[in-house]
Amino acid sequence: MTPVTAYKDKHVAVFGLGGSGFATAQALVAGGARVLVWDDNEHAREKARAAGLRIENLATIEWRDFTSLVLSPGVPLTHPAPHWTVLKAREAGVEIIGDIELFCRERRKIAPKSPFVAITGTNGKSTTTALVSHLFRSFGFAVEVGGNIGTPILALQPPAQDRVHVIECSSFQIDLAPSLDPSVGILLNVTPDHLDRHGSIENYAAIKARLVRNADQAVIGVDDKFTLAIADELRKAGRPLTLVSVTQPTIENGVVLDGPHIMRRAEGRSSEIADLAGIASLRGAHNGQNAAAAVAALGSLADDLDRLRKGLQTFPGLAHRLEEVGRKGKVLFVNDSKATNADAAEKALLSFDKVFWIIGGRAKQGGIEPLRPLFSKVVKAYLIGEASEAFAQTIGDAFPFEICGALETAVPSAARDAEASDIAEPVVLLSPACASFDQFSDFEKRGDRFREIVKALLAAETQV
Repeated sequence: MTPVTAYKDKHVAVFGLGGSGFATAQALVAGGARVLVWDDNEHAREKARAAGLRIENLATIEWRDFTSLVLSPGVPLTHPAPHWTVLKAREAGVEIIGDIELFCRERRKIAPKSPFVAITGTNGKSTTTALVSHLFRSFGFAVEVGGNIGTPILALQPPAQDRVHVIECSSFQIDLAPSLDPSVGILLNVTPDHLDRHGSIENYAAIKARLVRNADQAVIGVDDKFTLAIADELRKAGRPLTLVSVTQPTIENGVVLDGPHIMRRAEGRSSEIADLAGIASLRGAHNGQNAAAAVAALGSLADDLDRLRKGLQTFPGLAHRLEEVGRKGKVLFVNDSKATNADAAEKALLSFDKVFWIIGGRAKQGGIEPLRPLFSKVVKAYLIGEASEAFAQTIGDAFPFEICGALETAVPSAARDAEASDIAEPVVLLSPACASFDQFSDFEKRGDRFREIVKALLAAETQV
């Protein structure tokens, strides 16, 4: 835990007692703050009460007595409408912040020069967070990793000179962290997402930009118009900046991908840093971007090429992100359940040539129409969930498909067809381009179920 001593004796209200809210309340209390907590969910309140936290309905308190409202990132700050606690806090002139902001303030108080790498982007931030932490560990550092990727930031050990914090930040968390100032800030990309919570893509991009604006060293992927504009803004302001690109291998300065090779560009000249060919956990250009950004985050450490290359080669990857879950004969099964939108599924389709594609779930705006240029990579599709009929209409006669309803039907059907094909290396790919909420509570449960079905198929083959 990171006790928030910067708030000693201050009055703080905490709304939302999920994982991060609960950890935040405990960290504030441990630091000496006077804390009231509330959640509309009775079970969450009972858990907090059992932990000794002070429960009080924030609708009935005198807000002017409080220094801050600490809001769970899942609670609307602006769109579609501000939460009632936000309105009450604003009316009383009470600041509204989140757990990332509390960490930043505590870091400035107790260890202002401690290494703090903050990572965001519409896609790729979890893999990049895991890879950055893996690389720092491979260089012998003590590493704390968390934030949006799993462990709440205030549940981690406190900032220290000999401890690296590698933190994934969602747009919701950044929106609640007005003084976010990492030693390294990584912005990977910006594509439309969470517009219901931010109102417009322009506002969403502006929030993402906050993560790098005050970083000691900004690392920015410049392969979309939003991040390119953000990089231009920082360059004009004279901020320390490293560019990353997978589409512009000849940029003047930065870290780029040229085929499978990560290259350092300096004054127009290239030198090879690493070769990603054969590293399954970093397959595809999108993972090339993740790896290039991670290399840039290391700074001068990346000059030790032998240790860096070993670190990249030993990266195990993350579950549900182009995760190779097994082979049945010539057929490779890949779990990309984290692909909850078309942009993420595009990365998967670009990574393979002949795909037996399992798609569907609860569709997001635009469906799979943006993927039409990649339809030639699909041998056949297997449709599941609510989006089946809409996706069938989009596909039309572009390639064969079956409406399977559920994974339990789709996976065996795809495996059968892939095995019977004359393709040398067919891939059964779960990359749904949809949210999971029609059939599963989250993408992890969906990916876990895919993995279970594949393992059952492999087990049945060994028993024959």
